[in-house]
This record gives sequence, structure tokens and C-alpha cells, in this order.
Amino acid sequence: MLPNLQDMDNRIVYRFLWRLTFLNFIPFNRLCPVGTELQYVQRAIDQIHTAGDGPFTKKCQTLLEQELGVPKALLTTSCTHALELGALLLDLKPGDEVILPSFTFVSTANAFVLRGVRPVFVDVRSDTLNLDESLLERAIGPKTRAIVAVHYAGVGCEMDFILDVAKRHRVAVIEDNAHGLLGRYRGKPLGSFGTFATLSFHETKNFTCGEGGALLINDSTYTDRAEIIREKGTDRSRFFRGQVDKYTWVDVGSSYLPSDMLAAFLYAQLKARAHIQAMRRTIWESYYRELQPWALRNGVGLPTVPSDRDQSFHMFYLLLPSLESRQALIAHLRSLNILAVFHYLPLHLSKMGRTFGGKPGDCPVTESVSDRLLRLPFYSALDEEAQQRVIFAVQDFQMAARSTGA
Repeated sequence: MLPNLQDMDNRIVYRFLWRLTFLNFIPFNRLCPVGTELQYVQRAIDQIHTAGDGPFTKKCQTLLEQELGVPKALLTTSCTHALELGALLLDLKPGDEVILPSFTFVSTANAFVLRGVRPVFVDVRSDTLNLDESLLERAIGPKTRAIVAVHYAGVGCEMDFILDVAKRHRVAVIEDNAHGLLGRYRGKPLGSFGTFATLSFHETKNFTCGEGGALLINDSTYTDRAEIIREKGTDRSRFFRGQVDKYTWVDVGSSYLPSDMLAAFLYAQLKARAHIQAMRRTIWESYYRELQPWALRNGVGLPTVPSDRDQSFHMFYLLLPSLESRQALIAHLRSLNILAVFHYLPLHLSKMGRTFGGKPGDCPVTESVSDRLLRLPFYSALDEEAQQRVIFAVQDFQMAARSTGA
């Protein structure tokens, strides 16, 4: 254990930590096995069925359906593919429009752009960094087909408001819940609100198999077709259930099934979900408690979690006063062998985003937050000693200048 930082001269502690830096690199993220992954993978191999929709795929899907109370969960090879599957299920056509936040990962837009859909970017709230629901009415037009609600950092969007707007305008809601598995909005699981929701099991997520995802279907009228599209446009799933005597090509589709060996790895992680979440909660709360006084002194923002949300403890970020202070803190941490990173760049200002009419000033909160947000190392096995090194390194950072953003 490290010495109590409050009881030691800062210079002594600093020298002590400096000696550790070249021995102990602290990454931004690290794979955190729970111990049963290889056992389950070996079992998948022994069962011979290692392709998609094997026994472990079904176990994962059943667990997600029961845990989240959703009618159907389908594992996919990524959250990107789950979003693409949702776009196909909605029969989106060239010229249709989908509303989404500019502050999100590129897959949130690409899944729809692949179908010829025009993304309509809206700004995010300055507190939760979620889609600003107050901007939806003016963004909706006659070609709008869907709203994509991205639960940033695993903190739920204002789903009641969003669903009300969508119902009045008869458009679908898709939850991009890549960050938010096991988070809740007003007591109800994230992923259980929209027509569809998507999950990510990428290596940076709370639960992982390296690469993976899932489509959650809350409107059962889409279930049969989802299985067909996911199985290369064939009715293979119905064949294996004995509903047809042979399977054939019946619809558009692609190969969105993960190997059952990946599902076996994921199942071990999902089975340990309570343990994983408890570790992540401890890490998140330690960051918040220890850094809050420093943040208040230096005009730094910390994550906002409204009282009616249960977050997923996916990440911990700081909102620095300026781009310059953000970059300086990243460099300071890197000098101490600690890797911290920024996050999304505004999609509306990207090369592709500008082809859809994006220009500076369209999403001022997004543009400001993108320049100032810094993500601290956060993974389930981040131990207390390593976290204390990160915390002290941040507290030791001298803010060169103060400026305010949106």
C-alpha cells in the first residue's frame, strides 16, 4: 500500500512515485478476466459447436433477456453490427433521416449512413453529455425515421421525454447502450426502452470478449426478421427449431453471429457481473471522492449522475477548463507513466460530417466538451495502489491558466 498522501510532504511522495513510474506503467484499459473464461472456452471446444448460435451464445442471450427484462437478445459480432442490424430492420432507405448526437462514436452514424440515410446531428446536454432532448422537436422533419439515444458513460438519457417526442412524431427510438449495460433510468434497465437497443462487449467495456455486441429487441414483431437478417438472410434459425424442413435465402442479410467460443468467454464475464460491477463502483467512487476538492479548486468538471439514474460505472472523466489544460494534464500523466486519453471528436465537424452540412457552431456544447474531456485509467482490476498513483498525479498537476467552456 502507498503511504497516506495527506500525511506526507508532497515532494517526498512525488519522488517516491517517480521511482515507481518506470517499473509500473498504468494503462488506460486492461483485460480483466474473472478466472473461468478459459474453462468455458474449453467447454465450447469440447462441445464441437464453435460457430455462431451455439450453447454459450444461447446462455448469454437468455441471461441478458432475464436480467434486462427484454423480449429478445441476439449476440452480434460488435455493437456496430447490432446498429447495422437495427437499421436493416427499420427498412431505412436513401433520403431518410436519423437524429443522433454529434458526441458519439462513429459507428452510431455509420450504421445508418451505410443505408443511404442522412444523419441529423444534435448537441448534447452540458451536464450528462447525453443527447439534448430539448433540441429534438426542431430537428425532426418529414423524413425523420428514428432517434438514437446514446447513454454516454452509462448514464441514461431523458428517456421519458425522448419516447414522448418519438411517439408523437411516429419515429422509432434506438438506444445505443454501448456504455450502459446494467445502468437504469428511473428504476428500469437501460436497453429496455427503445424499439431496439445495442450493447458492446469490446475490450474497453465492463464485460468483454474482446470484440462483440448484442441487439436487444423490445418490439417482438421484429424478432423473426432479426434472426433471418443476422443469419445471412436465411431462415436457418427456424430450421434448427424444426419450424421448416429446410432453410433457404428469404431476405437481405449478413453474417452477424459471433463464434460460440467468444460467447463462452463472455458468459464467464456476465456470470460474474455483480462482482465486476462492485469493483468498478469502488473505483469510480474513489476517483470522485478523492478528486472532488481538487476539481472544485481548479474549475474542473466531474461526471454528473442525476438522482433518478443508476449508472453502469463504465468510465471516469474530467472536464478541464480548456483544451490547453487538458493536453497538459495528459502530458503530465504520461510523464509519470500513466495513460489518460481524450474521447470523441465532434462527428458534425469530421470530414464525413461536413458532407452532411456540419459546420462549426452547430453543436457548441459538443465542440467545447470534446476539447476539454479527459478519461482516467479505468478497468475492473485497477488496484488501490495504482489508482492512488493516478489520483495523486492529478492532484499534483498545476493548472497553468483558467478558462471556461460551454
